Amino acid sequence: MDKKIFVEPVARVEGHGGIEVIIENNEVKEVKVEIFEGPRLMEQLTIGKLPEEAVSITSRICAICFYSHRFSDIRTHEIALGIKPGKKVQLLRKLGHYGEMIESHSLHYYLLALPDYLGYPDAIAMMEKYPEEVAGALELKKYGNRVMEIIAGRRVHGENLRIGGFGRIPSDEELDWIKTRALELIPTIERGINLWKELEIPDYLEEEATFISVLPEDGSYGFFADTIVVSTGEKYKADDYKKVTNERVVPHSYAKRCRYKGKPYTVGALARMLNMADRLDGMAGEYFKKLYNERWRKNPHYNNIAQAIEILFCLEKIPALVDEIKNTPIEETKPGKKSGKGTGLVEAPRGLLIHHYEIENNRVKYADYVIPTTQNLDDMEKYIRNAAENLLKKGVQEMELPLEMIMRAYDPCISCSVHLVKVVRK
Repeated sequence: MDKKIFVEPVARVEGHGGIEVIIENNEVKEVKVEIFEGPRLMEQLTIGKLPEEAVSITSRICAICFYSHRFSDIRTHEIALGIKPGKKVQLLRKLGHYGEMIESHSLHYYLLALPDYLGYPDAIAMMEKYPEEVAGALELKKYGNRVMEIIAGRRVHGENLRIGGFGRIPSDEELDWIKTRALELIPTIERGINLWKELEIPDYLEEEATFISVLPEDGSYGFFADTIVVSTGEKYKADDYKKVTNERVVPHSYAKRCRYKGKPYTVGALARMLNMADRLDGMAGEYFKKLYNERWRKNPHYNNIAQAIEILFCLEKIPALVDEIKNTPIEETKPGKKSGKGTGLVEAPRGLLIHHYEIENNRVKYADYVIPTTQNLDDMEKYIRNAAENLLKKGVQEMELPLEMIMRAYDPCISCSVHLVKVVRK
């Protein structure tokens, strides 16, 4: 039996991409995750620009995760130019980052991923049986958006985060609302996490994976650092990121691809949780221990529940963080150098985000960005191939949805990656 399976475009993901699977003589011959969006050449747009201009350009790479791009870009410039922001600034940045994690993860977990596992075409169709979960998703997303609005100045492409500091410091009233609402929403995400226990997670794709994330130097479970860690034990300094990512171009995609030591690897909530499991505390840590099993290490579907647990983690951390922000005085940031180079590592919702700059006479001389989805694409193809081969052995003819679900589990941000199923039976 020959067949060509196309899923184009893959629904319920950010951006335009597809999957192509070619089957010949009842064997899977080729699997491609194709990215249709044209290259946006963001790095080149920053060449010759002032650091402040580059930050604003780079944060436009994505609307959903603009905060992570802006945060990473700011960190990179500060490292390159020797600028040391004060403690209050750093704490406020962390708070805004938590807001983005909550907003992005709640959108994906509840509205994009769960319909697949519950047998619905979309979240609206879930309303009759799961009204609390759908309403809770919207409340969580609304909350995350509001946190970003308060910290970044706008819900999308906020400009309040600046190199060295902020344009405006949030008021105590705004911070108190963030704290109170976080506590109110904890039972909401607990219901969402417990829903996962009822689901049947596909096992026809499983294979051991390599996981890569940041590793905060202070011993915390966190979303930014100067160290990259691999689940096999290796650690790399930020400036050595190319030894990890090894970006290359493939003919069937506008997005680059990455491999570590010649093999695909995973970034994202699942990678973070597996690499920093011993640092995960509170209720989030308890839920991880209850739900974890060895399948997490070989099945990307578990990225979904890892995201849900990270929502809980952020909500738990916010109250104490707000108190610390309010009790920390603002410090003046001293000017930095005019030239230098640096690499900023930040965990975007979808995984390890890397920005690198060389600055000369206060102008960008060289820029390089490595995006989470870029790093996950080869891993997606690996698991899609596994699924297609095993479903074929079982005689499954309609495999478009199972393959789509694998790609969707990574929560891909295709627009970021270009800087989804096609099955073809011949």
